[in-house]
Amino acid sequence: MFDFTTGPRVFALAPGVDFPKAFVHGLRERVSDDKPQDVAKIQVIVNTTRMARRIKRLFDDGPATLLPRIQVLGGFANNETADLPAATSPIRQRFELIQLVTSLLDQQPDLAARASVYDLADSLAGLFDEMAGEGVSVDTIETLDVTDQSGHWARAQSFFDIARQFLENLDSPPGQEARQRRAIETIIKRWEEQPPQQPVILAGSTGSRGTMQLLMQAIARLPQGAIVLPGFDFDMPATTWAHLGSGLESEDHPQFRYHALMQTMDLTLSDIAPWHSTPAPSTARNKLVSLALRPAPVTDQWLSEGPNLGDLLPATEGITLVEATTQREEALTIAARMRKATDEGLTCALITPDRMLTRQVTAALDRWNILPDDSAGQPLQLSPPGRFLRHVVALFHQELTSEMLLTLLKHPLTHSETDRGAHLRFTRELELHLRRKGTTYPNSESLTSWADAHKDDMAAWMSWLTSCFCDQERQKDDMSALLSAHIFLAESIARGCSSEGTGELWKERAGQAATRVIADITEHAPVVGEISAVDYADLFGALLSRGEVRDRDSGHPNILIWGTLEARVQGADLVILGGLNEGSWPEAPSPDPWLNRKMRHDAGLLLPERRIGLAAHDFQQAVGAPEVWITRSVRSDEAETVPSRWINRMINLLDGLPEQNGPEALAAMRGRAQIWLNDVRSLETVLPTPAAPRPSPIPPAEARPRQLSVTEIKRLIRDPYAIYAKHVLKLRPLDPLMRTPDALLRGIIVHDVLEQLIKSNRDHDVPVTRERLLEISETVLAQNVPWATARVLWMARLSRVADHFVEGEKRRRSRGAPLKFEASTKANIQELGFTLTAKADRIDRTPEGDLILYDYKTGAPPSRDEQIFFDKQLLLEAAMAEQNGFEDVGPAHVAAAIYIGLGSSPKDQPAPLSETPTTQVWEEFSKLIAQYLEEGKGFTSRRAMQSERDEGDFDQLARFGEWDATDESTPQALS
Repeated sequence: MFDFTTGPRVFALAPGVDFPKAFVHGLRERVSDDKPQDVAKIQVIVNTTRMARRIKRLFDDGPATLLPRIQVLGGFANNETADLPAATSPIRQRFELIQLVTSLLDQQPDLAARASVYDLADSLAGLFDEMAGEGVSVDTIETLDVTDQSGHWARAQSFFDIARQFLENLDSPPGQEARQRRAIETIIKRWEEQPPQQPVILAGSTGSRGTMQLLMQAIARLPQGAIVLPGFDFDMPATTWAHLGSGLESEDHPQFRYHALMQTMDLTLSDIAPWHSTPAPSTARNKLVSLALRPAPVTDQWLSEGPNLGDLLPATEGITLVEATTQREEALTIAARMRKATDEGLTCALITPDRMLTRQVTAALDRWNILPDDSAGQPLQLSPPGRFLRHVVALFHQELTSEMLLTLLKHPLTHSETDRGAHLRFTRELELHLRRKGTTYPNSESLTSWADAHKDDMAAWMSWLTSCFCDQERQKDDMSALLSAHIFLAESIARGCSSEGTGELWKERAGQAATRVIADITEHAPVVGEISAVDYADLFGALLSRGEVRDRDSGHPNILIWGTLEARVQGADLVILGGLNEGSWPEAPSPDPWLNRKMRHDAGLLLPERRIGLAAHDFQQAVGAPEVWITRSVRSDEAETVPSRWINRMINLLDGLPEQNGPEALAAMRGRAQIWLNDVRSLETVLPTPAAPRPSPIPPAEARPRQLSVTEIKRLIRDPYAIYAKHVLKLRPLDPLMRTPDALLRGIIVHDVLEQLIKSNRDHDVPVTRERLLEISETVLAQNVPWATARVLWMARLSRVADHFVEGEKRRRSRGAPLKFEASTKANIQELGFTLTAKADRIDRTPEGDLILYDYKTGAPPSRDEQIFFDKQLLLEAAMAEQNGFEDVGPAHVAAAIYIGLGSSPKDQPAPLSETPTTQVWEEFSKLIAQYLEEGKGFTSRRAMQSERDEGDFDQLARFGEWDATDESTPQALS
């Protein structure tokens, strides 16, 4: 197949060439005169299953021939070295390392947080894999000079001595990278003794890892061996190749790995031959990109070689540069172009490492019922079974809250075996109950008592609920026991009231993927031993995050989302390079908790720039496609973004070549994008609608409210629409799912504390002192406030106002004695058929028989003017006390009515009874009610709010914001 040569045999294809297609064409040409059985002996090794499938599919397209032996690298290494021990599971490897990391943290707790145990074990396993792949021993790490490094690196180096047993234990199975390294070394040794005579071709690898470089060197030197490199820059001159020096200086260049490979094999640029004559889609564009990406020391070549590029308009005519305002706009623009590609019959691939962008694009495509074929699939932890299992494990280490309970009860996998309709109906009733009661931490007793009082028979359902969700907390247990309990509980919740089955938990592809992960964890769980429930939850979540769910048959065959690895060896008619911002593409190097950059270089490990260099190669390969979109967002959620360094280089180069029409070419790239951006912005623009008028509904007389409380009169004056919504429409704000330590609860607590304090003094002659007030406060808070932080804050608040209240109580006792607490009353306006209700916090009686009304305010009490014109609560209570009295308290003259302010600036505020006598108050109130019971009177929204910033419960219903306080109201009669 190949001519005899004494040196390595290396071929390549230019950037932008559809690598699998050109590879197959070149292979067919070389075997066109061979016998079919000779073709079947050819061994083709590729590095991804996706590429192997593509090559087979291209052969299937014809003409008919026997297929060569197409193998993926992992399968090839395993088949050729079946006698070597199998690689250990990555999960087992990390479980073993967890023990070592835990011991390290026990000895040096300042090294890292306990919650990072799995992350440290995972990063350490990745380091060991890299050491195995690059052939770096522990001895090399231990001999590194760290005298000029911080103490952290010395501690990390000491840990490698602890881990020596892990790496050098010959009795334990090797890791996957170590096993592959041993397998490749075994194969190479076998080839040295007896080289294969049939053609062996390694295609599509860049040689970025040490193990792969060993294999590439060995195959290139076989009698009929060859390697085929993707995206090789034939346009970069030899003088520039010579500047690709050490990894510390040039590893971020897209062609650095090829330069290192050529140096290892003692090859020159002329020794790299094209595999096939397939031209790049745009050779002019390849020359432009090659010059733009030149190594930093030789960017002066822009001045010397730039003018030789010729007219840049043809070189960039297939490029569209999209600079969207936000990532959402970027995703919508990409989705719109992909949507058009389906009509054009084009194969369109989005290439990006930004998974948030791919999720947004997928969501945007859903409006056209297009599901892209995503090579990365969906993270298992975000799939229905993944979310469900993570919610269930939280029951082991968190106290059950209403939010946790309802989240699980509403999950589509819960009670999915049978009778899910009844389950959802009961769940709805339970949610309304929990909202009404403000239950933060439900328990089996409160839930069972509610079910017993409910009209429906839900005994069986409630028995299942309490057994699954209540009293599941665990402190510490064996990993295997925790996992068994976790899976048993998850299956019980998924099964529901049924006596058998597991519902839909393990069904569909996501359930099957979860089953495989669970099986792997179960097999190796004994390695972990005892673990706390919190650590188990963190560990389980981290293991789920490693899995993925993918249905390659469900996506659109021509709308593809690729990672950068797939882009190296795939081809598409339209390639969209998305998320080209610094930190996204290229991605920011991950922090290494073990070795810094210099130590990595000294040890012979891969530098952080390696990822940048590979990303640069992916960019150079993908940007050479027939039609290319380059997209980025100018802003992220937080701030402005920085364009990717490669975009910056291309823009700067084009701007600097005016004689080659560089600025015009750049403007044309942006102009093509602007058409799409304008369309997307039009798609997103909300059509203008007539502004909503300020509402002032006029309900019929029979529907108007005939009873209000004194606390609602302030709302009737300031925001009549809220009274209309509550009493005419019978609407109520939805109660929060979980009770929070809000102002309403604080008021209830303070009222309870003060009532108990005064009652104990009145009934048992216990003195009113600061100490007694704080003692009662502590008891009431412990009984009614389940939030530790709120208890501390409210206790401090009560402590601040205690002296003010105790001193004030002495003055109050000098005027009268406590008579009644929480006393209710009603007053009727007979001619209007209206009833006013009231409840006084405290009523005292003076020695003369007069009454003094008190109302406790945990905020600032209303001022004199506010009470005269708006907040008439105490004034109306005084009027009612004189007219018909309160419960068990006959009518009597009111000597005073006082707000006891217990806010941040405590003070007492009397009601202005001398300025507005009770007879006047009642007369004015009667006129107010008569107005709102009269035909034609509208309930205007936000009629006299104290501030524009004040929020009402029904502002959204009134469409406040589409109008403001300066707009006239629009009365509207209702029937």
